[in-house]
Amino acid sequence: MTFALDHVVINVLFDMDRAATLMSELGFTLTPRGYHSLGSINHLVMFEHDYVELLGLPSGTDKVRKDLLESPRGLNGLVFKANDADTTQRTLRDAGVAMLEPQSFSRPVTIDGVEHEARFRTARTAPELFEAGRVYYCQHYTPELVWHRPWMLHTNGVCGLKELVIVTSIAEVDVLRYAKAAQSSPLREGDDWWIVLPGGFRLTLISPERYRARYGELGVQADGRGSLFGALVFDAPDLKRIGNLASSIADLRVESEHGSLRVQAPSLNTLFEFC
Repeated sequence: MTFALDHVVINVLFDMDRAATLMSELGFTLTPRGYHSLGSINHLVMFEHDYVELLGLPSGTDKVRKDLLESPRGLNGLVFKANDADTTQRTLRDAGVAMLEPQSFSRPVTIDGVEHEARFRTARTAPELFEAGRVYYCQHYTPELVWHRPWMLHTNGVCGLKELVIVTSIAEVDVLRYAKAAQSSPLREGDDWWIVLPGGFRLTLISPERYRARYGELGVQADGRGSLFGALVFDAPDLKRIGNLASSIADLRVESEHGSLRVQAPSLNTLFEFC
């Protein structure tokens, strides 16, 4: 069975305030700031079936997540849904995917003035498998505390995620790893590879040359990596609304081409495409 997308992570390191402000100015509704038992902080951009997580580190504490601190800024996590993290870990391990031991964590969530505890358990692939970023699987014990309807409505009209563009110089090698991680069969069109997940979300693997041809100077900084998560594509019915919001933010570079809007956020080292 092919795994569905749960969420995509943007590592903001110690710049959560700036990241949250930028996403809000782009017309996204953000969940209240969360404080994980692991030591990280987050805001979520929620959609019907998936979400974007701004994940960062708090200042003034000795409890800092090493995996985030040592990860590059920007698009940094691809997370699949898991009905049972332990079963998922064993299934993937038996299929030849190097896996770490599952871990559990939580964070407080306040809804309608009442505090609850959102609880999670994740199964993680070994970090050496995917140079572009962390790939793991999330089991939600309390999904009703995450998919809360008021958080899923965005003034920019964006209604979901469509595609993660993965840039790699060894696409024929990497696509087999991502396909095994997703438990799906890859498709090829020319030099590009696709892996389609349930619901239509797509992983697209392209070469650095193809990445430059698609996005030009808007591409994110590789920082010496041979593989990276190069762009996150949103389902956005109202490009004019997005364009008006983005053009008013000084920190962004905005280009429109072929029925899509590309927005580069240098402070996040992240590229968004809306179409």
